[in-house]
Order: sequence, then structure tokens, then C-alpha cells
Amino acid sequence: MRLMMNLAGAAAIAVAAACSAEQAAEPAAEVAEASQEAVQAEPVETGDPLPVTLDREGFAVMIADAGPVYIAGQPTEAALEAMDAEGVSTVINLRTADEMSNLEPVSFDEAGKVSALGMDYVLIEQGPEETLTPAALDAFAAAMAEADGKVLVHCGSGVRASHMWAAYLVREKGLSMEDALAQAEAMNLRSEAPVRSLLGMEN
Repeated sequence: MRLMMNLAGAAAIAVAAACSAEQAAEPAAEVAEASQEAVQAEPVETGDPLPVTLDREGFAVMIADAGPVYIAGQPTEAALEAMDAEGVSTVINLRTADEMSNLEPVSFDEAGKVSALGMDYVLIEQGPEETLTPAALDAFAAAMAEADGKVLVHCGSGVRASHMWAAYLVREKGLSMEDALAQAEAMNLRSEAPVRSLLGMEN
């Protein structure tokens, strides 16, 4: 009889211990679950960083670092030399031939200067509305694909260069129009309409 009572008592103690362990495990599980939910709820940063406007002499209006490219206004000869020293391999000029032949704002032969420095020079005229076409974007994308290093993309003030860069990001890099415009707005975007024209979209 005493043995049976001892066994019964031991069983009761074991049951009580198991219940106590189960109760202790419940808060721990809740804490772990809450911690996991907190990690899952933590916001994830998406999207490319915005271009950074640089404080440099030798560029009309602005110059910005947009990762694989610099977006800028008209550079001086000294600015082109600095770009070459920094490893820029290609200069894409979006000004018109008439603009470049006017020696008052541009007092040097840019194409000749760029070639003399050993960089590639590409002229894609972006002036009147009829030049804002998918064909112009094709030429820009081809120049970007052939570039062996960082690229300087410029126009007179960085406006047309910002438009072209936004269109390129949408078509060639898969960015949404909203994200591409945000990139361009950090530089010198004036209007969405030229971007849409370069993409062959209606305005």
C-alpha cells in the first residue's frame, strides 16, 4: 500500500512538473513568435539611390552623379580634362549641331577636345520636339552599351540629359515611370512630356 501511495505521489509530482514546464514554455514561444513578427514587419529599403548633385566648377548650371553616368550642363575644356582624369570613357552630347557651332557659349571644339583626350564622343541632337523620339533613345542606349567606363551625358543645362536618362531607366533598366522621374527630378527634370515622347508614349 505504501509503495502504491509513493508511486501515485511520484506520478502526481511528474504531472505537476510537466504542466509547469508547459506553462513556462508558452511565454517563451509567444516571445519568439512576436520577435519573428517584428523582423518580418521591419521595412525593407527598395529602389536605387537618388543622384547626388555635385559642387564642381566648369559645368553650366549643374552636374550630378547618377551612378554609371554624370548628368550635366555644358562642360568647359578644363571640366572635360577632369572627367578624363576620373575615368570617364564616353561623352554623350545632347545639344544640337547649331548650338555647338555657336562660339559664344561654347568657345572650343568639344568633339576635337574629347577625341584628343582619348574619350569617345557621341552627338545625339535633342532640340525641337520632333527629335524626341524612340530612335534617339535607341542611339543613346547603344552608346551606353558600348561605353567602357563611366559616361558624361550633357546638354546645355542638364534638362535634356535628365529627360534622356529617365527614359533610359524606364526602357532599358525596367524602372517604373514614377521611380525614373524621381531620379530625374533629383537632377534637372522640367517636364514629364519629353520623357514620354522618347518612350513613344502619347502626351
